[in-house]
Amino acid sequence: MNNLPEPEVLVKHYELTAEAWQKAIGAMLGSHTVYAPVKRWGSMDYEPITVEKIRSIVYNEPKPVSPLKLFLLPVKENVVLEPDIVRPLVVIGTPACDLWALDLLDKFYLNSDLIDPYYKLRREKLILIGTDCHSSLEHCHCTSYGINPVPEKNQDILISVIDGKVLLEVHTEKGERLLESIKGVAEFQAAGNSLPETLLQKRREVKSAIDKANKQLPNYQETTSAVKNAGEEIWEKYAKTCVSCGACATICPTCTCFLLIDRPGFEKVKQMDACQYPGFQRVAGGEDPHRQHHIRFSNRYFCKYVFRPEKFDALACTGCGRCIEACIGRINKNELFIEITR
Repeated sequence: MNNLPEPEVLVKHYELTAEAWQKAIGAMLGSHTVYAPVKRWGSMDYEPITVEKIRSIVYNEPKPVSPLKLFLLPVKENVVLEPDIVRPLVVIGTPACDLWALDLLDKFYLNSDLIDPYYKLRREKLILIGTDCHSSLEHCHCTSYGINPVPEKNQDILISVIDGKVLLEVHTEKGERLLESIKGVAEFQAAGNSLPETLLQKRREVKSAIDKANKQLPNYQETTSAVKNAGEEIWEKYAKTCVSCGACATICPTCTCFLLIDRPGFEKVKQMDACQYPGFQRVAGGEDPHRQHHIRFSNRYFCKYVFRPEKFDALACTGCGRCIEACIGRINKNELFIEITR
């Protein structure tokens, strides 16, 4: 009925009460900067955690408004200066779609031929506590691209809150060192490798719900083929309401484009860029291969489903749906894909 893999072997598995976990977070604050999802005015996003906010952290709900990449790639920074990063950063509540996105970001920014030292330093300081989703939102479609709504890669620790208990699966030495540093303030009870059936059932239900909601959506390979073969008329149709704001790219967990801007005083600013901005590909002499709006619009989909997967052997869309939710032109890429694969 489902192909959701069940974790047969856990690196280490702990169980503790909600109160003990809150004490543990309080201890983390002494030596780490901690961010976690908090609900405010009807939406949920990462916020810096203080002692007063610990009880407001939201667990197992999809998905923070901001993608994980914003912790690694600031919107703007002066790359002439040494980055002001001293304390390790713990991010609690990262969903699977954002964790999968790290595959492409790491290959792009940690390429051995040209490593980005700022990304590398932030990545080394980052400790990720991933979370499985116990529900889904309207535009979630991770399972269409082979991603389960349960972290299966790139997390240091996986947290699940179920039946009033906090379950922690430690996957890396970095995660283990974090827990070792705070075990003295809370009781961490070692648990067996078997997860509660209520948790496994919840995971199956969420995957089934996402599958059902997106049963018409083509998978990644089908989308790649359809994008390659789509005629200009489909790009012209959907580009009509695009206002080139770039929200789809800036909110995307895998988009990597940036500008380097020289400023007076030997300042060099690295600033997030977006392929939907007019002039994105303009070069000296004023030539611009993406001058036409619908060509520029189509480039985003070729990048996501053709160029990036071919170059980096990684998914460039993880099905989070943020680009659909952020689009002020109400462009739904999934409707586009369904139309070109009929």
